[in-house]
Amino acid sequence: MPTRIPEVVRKAAFALTASTALLLSTTACTGQSASEASDDASKEQTITFWHAWSAPNEVKAVQSLVAGFEKAHPNIHVNVVGNMTDDKINQALRAGGSKAPDVISSFTTNNVGKFCSSGALVDLNPFFKKAHIDPGATFPKAMNQYTQYDLNRCAAPLLGDAYGLYYNKTAFAKAGIQTPPKTWSEFETDAKKLTIAQGDTYKQLGFMPDYHGWETTTEHYMGQFSPTYFDRSGKSTIATDPAVAGAFTLQKKLVDDLGGFRKLEKFRSGLGDEWGPKHPFQTGQVAMQLDGEWRLGMAMDAKPGFEIGVAPLPVPDDQAAQYGKGYITGTIAGIAATSKKQNAAWELLKYMTTDTGAVVAFSNAIHNVPSTLAALKSPDLKYDPRFKTFLDIAANPNSTTSPASVNGGVYLTTIQQLGYDYESGKVTDLQTGLQQAAKQIDTDIAQAK
Repeated sequence: MPTRIPEVVRKAAFALTASTALLLSTTACTGQSASEASDDASKEQTITFWHAWSAPNEVKAVQSLVAGFEKAHPNIHVNVVGNMTDDKINQALRAGGSKAPDVISSFTTNNVGKFCSSGALVDLNPFFKKAHIDPGATFPKAMNQYTQYDLNRCAAPLLGDAYGLYYNKTAFAKAGIQTPPKTWSEFETDAKKLTIAQGDTYKQLGFMPDYHGWETTTEHYMGQFSPTYFDRSGKSTIATDPAVAGAFTLQKKLVDDLGGFRKLEKFRSGLGDEWGPKHPFQTGQVAMQLDGEWRLGMAMDAKPGFEIGVAPLPVPDDQAAQYGKGYITGTIAGIAATSKKQNAAWELLKYMTTDTGAVVAFSNAIHNVPSTLAALKSPDLKYDPRFKTFLDIAANPNSTTSPASVNGGVYLTTIQQLGYDYESGKVTDLQTGLQQAAKQIDTDIAQAK
């Protein structure tokens, strides 16, 4: 199981701090292209790689990954620095210098738009072209999408996270449910069947739909509805895209059908921590859970008294043919524009993100989803059979992600806030709320530009 903090936790700080955002927005660096990088990658040299992993098993996995690279490229030595936050990375990318990183990895895909638009990371398109690597044919569609902004591919995926549905097979059997739900109407029916009232609370809740719940963020829900978010001109489409209104409406109906916002929130306030052994799915208090691939290992370690099932999340009834898709995010890697060794840095980044053996070995060690189509099909992958659900979701061309924006995840924060206000009853006119949110998103992006 992965011990690094998954993407949704990192999203607790969607936008960078004001000072860090200012550092990025005022960065004047312009990334070099592959043809402009002048260092000789065949010469003896040392480059620096900064990453965010910190747990002992993760650090060991990164060291093994780098050792494999150094064996394949004995002239290039890598100085590895771990546990680096985005704030530290952003400051180093702006400042440069001999101690700054040549290659970085970040858990926060939301910052790709900032990394690309500021020039903090170089455009990798020329490097891929020179290496005769087609990113579109190499990476899963959603991962290929979240590593670029405005045709600038300033990052490459380095393992990923896929979201699916965990369900309590024992509870399903008791409720007479034979298979996991595939459509939203089936999901809603099952959630109600699985809910067992106990006075003014619940002995068992079929599903915790609240946006303040565990992983039930607006973008994770909407991933199943395939929203557009922005039009070709960069304007927000959340007020005009029916997928967005559909996601909000169906979530709100589920909240109301399962007892209402206040009752659900009261129940939620007494449940265990998301990252501890008392997670409500693991204790059997919640029968279905929207979560990422890491939950399987965490749930198994908690030794629940029931059999765990894993399936893709349900889809809207009118998209039943697309069942099997899910929301995708993950870790990204890029080359610092301030690096004087960009060709050597490219060799490391290329190895970590496109070498099938390297990606598979890293996935086996970290237990995240492989980030190339070839690695997803590799017979060398080692995993619990249930983990294949997430491999299939990652490879599914209908799976979605949140597009990069010049101001990072600020637009997602705006949408999430509307979700909080709508499910709680503070906002009663959804269309007006969507229009106001879209206007705010457009204003924020215009100011960032």
